[in-house]
Amino acid sequence: MEAVLGYLRAAIERGDYAVGDKLPSEAELCRTLEVSRPVLREALRALQTMGLTVSRTGKGTFVVASTVEDPTFGDYAASDLLEVRRHVEIPVAGYAAVRRTPEDLDHLAHLLERMERETDTTSWVALDTLFHLAVAQASQNPVFRRVIEEIRDALARQSAFLTELGGRREQSNREHRAIVEALTDGSGADAEEAMAHHLDRVRTTLTDIVRPARADSPTEGGPEA
Repeated sequence: MEAVLGYLRAAIERGDYAVGDKLPSEAELCRTLEVSRPVLREALRALQTMGLTVSRTGKGTFVVASTVEDPTFGDYAASDLLEVRRHVEIPVAGYAAVRRTPEDLDHLAHLLERMERETDTTSWVALDTLFHLAVAQASQNPVFRRVIEEIRDALARQSAFLTELGGRREQSNREHRAIVEALTDGSGADAEEAMAHHLDRVRTTLTDIVRPARADSPTEGGPEA
């Protein structure tokens, strides 16, 4: 999927498909790139998340931008989502460190163990959102949990995007473990620092993904094997 996405993104950024152009049909792209329809559809969804294309029911996929500016996850732009997360989840982690119950810690430890064993991206993403909800729950402030619930779909979409295109899963597991260790120690400062580091890495990975495609991306014969 990454190879197909890279190929199509590079073609758009080079101008092979200009703004307003319709991409070839799924059947044609599958034949040209020699990939299955599920793989192609994942790449097309990623292009849309990046803001490069839009899918119009019954009409096809159209190019709406030539460069990636600010990916959208559900109802929220990535920049808006990251800004809010820093203002909410960092203090939430601090409160959770001093207010968490033994039950909260057991729940978080269980989620973390499941995440570290999980290899399926979809299942891991679901656990990832549950983890952040559990941290908010441990803060003992229902408003914080409600805020995370409101952006839960966007968090899941962002998590899947970063995991599939940025290889974030193992790194994120390590960052989550650092958060749980800080909560277990009851250190608000350490918990805030661990959450801040986690969100910094999310931002860095996202920035790496949305940078312009490399000039040496394959241009003929489809994506490289």
